[in-house]
Amino acid sequence: MPQTPEEESLGSLVAQATDQISTLVRSEIELAKAEFRFDAKRVGTAGGLFAAAAFMAHLCLILASFSFAYVLAQWLPTWAAFLIVTVFYLVIAGVLVLVGIRRLKGLAGMRRTTRSIKGLKEIATPEQPGAGVVGRHREPVGRDGA
Repeated sequence: MPQTPEEESLGSLVAQATDQISTLVRSEIELAKAEFRFDAKRVGTAGGLFAAAAFMAHLCLILASFSFAYVLAQWLPTWAAFLIVTVFYLVIAGVLVLVGIRRLKGLAGMRRTTRSIKGLKEIATPEQPGAGVVGRHREPVGRDGA
């Protein structure tokens, strides 16, 4: 026959509380891991976009040099060909940098874990001074729960 909450022993109540706290801590750790993995993927993607932008900027320098040599024999003035090729690759590199920055701005920053821990802190911290302390108006609980 199940016992009512008033009939449960102090040891049983402590064991239940310990089990629940242990489960809660494990859940919080799993949540933190999941949020960290999500943010790590976004940082990795943004890093890849920055690397692509750096590669395009490097290509810009190489292609600008080739275009300069090639245009010397063509009808366009050297400065115009140099400017067109350079601006084209700089625009591509700029777009990649902007996309990378937007990816970094969208990081969650473990908001759910922080909110959950703040909630736990509010639960664990008594709001009234002396709350949770056995006062003179209360009698200590004996071994038999009475």
